[in-house]
Amino acid sequence: MHLASLIAIASSGAFLALPSFAQSVAPTPPPPAQSSSAPQLTQQDVASWADGFMPYALKRGDIAGAVVVVVKDGAVLFEKGYGYSDIAAGRPVDPERTGFRIGSTSKLFTWTAVMQLVEQGKIDLDADVNQYLDFKIPGREGKPVTMRNIMTHTTGFEESLKSLIETDPSRLLTLDAIVKRWTPERIFPAGSTPAYSNYATALAGYIVTRVSGESYEDYVDRHIFAPLGMEHSSFRQPLPKALQPDMSKGYALASQPEPEKPYELIAVAPAGALASTGADMARFMIAHLQNGAFGANRILKTETAQQMHTTALTMIPPLDRMMLGFYESNYNGHRVIAHGGDTQWFHSDLNLFIDNGVGLFVSVNSLGKEGAAHVVREALFREFSDRYFPGPTATGKVAPQVAAEHAHLISGRYEMSRRPQSSFFSLLNLAGQVKVAANDDDTLDVSFLRGLAGEPLKWEEIEPFVWREVGGKTLMAAKIENGRVARFSVDGLSPFTVIEPAPWWRSAAWLLPTLLIGVTALTLTALFWPVAALVRRRYGAVLDLTGTDLKAYHLSRIAAAAVVVTLAAWATTLAAMVSNLKLLSPSFDWWFLVLQLLSLVVFVGAAAVALWNVRVVWARRRGWFARGWSIVLVVSSLTVVWVALAYKLIGFDVNY
Repeated sequence: MHLASLIAIASSGAFLALPSFAQSVAPTPPPPAQSSSAPQLTQQDVASWADGFMPYALKRGDIAGAVVVVVKDGAVLFEKGYGYSDIAAGRPVDPERTGFRIGSTSKLFTWTAVMQLVEQGKIDLDADVNQYLDFKIPGREGKPVTMRNIMTHTTGFEESLKSLIETDPSRLLTLDAIVKRWTPERIFPAGSTPAYSNYATALAGYIVTRVSGESYEDYVDRHIFAPLGMEHSSFRQPLPKALQPDMSKGYALASQPEPEKPYELIAVAPAGALASTGADMARFMIAHLQNGAFGANRILKTETAQQMHTTALTMIPPLDRMMLGFYESNYNGHRVIAHGGDTQWFHSDLNLFIDNGVGLFVSVNSLGKEGAAHVVREALFREFSDRYFPGPTATGKVAPQVAAEHAHLISGRYEMSRRPQSSFFSLLNLAGQVKVAANDDDTLDVSFLRGLAGEPLKWEEIEPFVWREVGGKTLMAAKIENGRVARFSVDGLSPFTVIEPAPWWRSAAWLLPTLLIGVTALTLTALFWPVAALVRRRYGAVLDLTGTDLKAYHLSRIAAAAVVVTLAAWATTLAAMVSNLKLLSPSFDWWFLVLQLLSLVVFVGAAAVALWNVRVVWARRRGWFARGWSIVLVVSSLTVVWVALAYKLIGFDVNY
């Protein structure tokens, strides 16, 4: 849910035709044999291990508090709070009562609700969802959106950001309003390309309300929370008064608890609005590990739960796949289905070792130093898995000449499938493009893939077009079509996002350096204009230009300054919104209209002035520097126009 993660994986490119997805059912092999020397998963051992891991991790990461829960064989094995839910009040985290925002892990409740209605025959996974709606989702290339597409993040919707998180209840849109306000552009045909979508999940929640005749919150309360006894959980926003005293505060850093962060209001509620406790999440994990049963109560039929857990969408084998709502997070040869979630301040992860009857849930209430929450969450899962579920690491090696050929083939610039594309926020894709580069030893560097300490990772090819993290266990793989890389992905991302070659016309390989050089040239032009005037005044020199020459000189400098100021306004605005999600609000629509209109006038006008200036300069046979610099200004101005058109800085649309 949180935008920092989104930006880190937001880019992606040209549509490449792929076959419609094939539904497959994953086999259920017996879990790998556990080594007799491995620690046993007992309450005592897990308590000792967690007590050694969590306090140090929180302190090092500058995180205020966390909750960790482990369930096994239908019962809670371990649950404990660490640190503080309220630093000022000195209130410790209580796993039974302290509420945490679980972000996109909330989606699992939406998918569970959908499957309840599927088993009742009220929703068909493969029907056009328009039959359940009171407005129309447009098709693309003859492919309508189905609920199966929604649950596997293959609707083809671009990323939508507007009104993602609010803090003022009076500005929070209803579910009905949020899904109807704007339908994100379909940038891929349904079923062809994984592209994670919060909007699509909100659409699924809206369908639940339409089919059931209940509000989304009422439906989940009655059909999931009540049978599971989840008495300290709620999708309602603001949080019900009875739950407010136990709700954890959210923090950027534990060492800087002020100012207090307001309760985050998630507009796409079915995608991320749940507040829950560790104990309540244990009940939900047990129900899914028990194929829908929790004691005498049941939220899903056995066959429905198994359908959710095993129906896999295979895009790039052998990487992790998307199930119906859950995604694979397989590790050490053990099958794991999972879902993580992030708001600005809360960061959570749920993993079910589905063949072993074990579940692990963690949530922290602070982003932490340099995004430490993500490191803690990932390290906890890996350490837990390596300790209690050890297993083989993928091995192999291709011939050196093959590794060199394939490393060269995959090198280049790429965009991620999860991205904003039709709005000015697509400019983030230019800076966020993925760069794949071959090393001298034929391993690969991938720009956005970093280790837990932020170090660059290397990837070695272990079989044709399958790479493994050097010294690690994560896999990366590519899909080849017509002798070229059509897409690639990496475990952890592969179920819901793929990475595809950037089209030449918006490739950062040439466009970004050209833009940077152009902006530098325009900035120098604007800066040296007054500087040169002051120098001439200081030494009594005269600018040897008159008439049209003088007018072209002045207008070209004014145009350069206007372009730089306008670009600075865009950069400042987008940077502010990335760092503060409260600014992703309709209340700023007027400003975006101003920026878009300004971009049209300034960027196009500056290019016209630069073209006129070069004609004047060359017609007058001015000196070589003046003629050369006039060409630099033309190229710089036209590059800005190109970027503005390609990345939607020019337009009259405030949807994003």
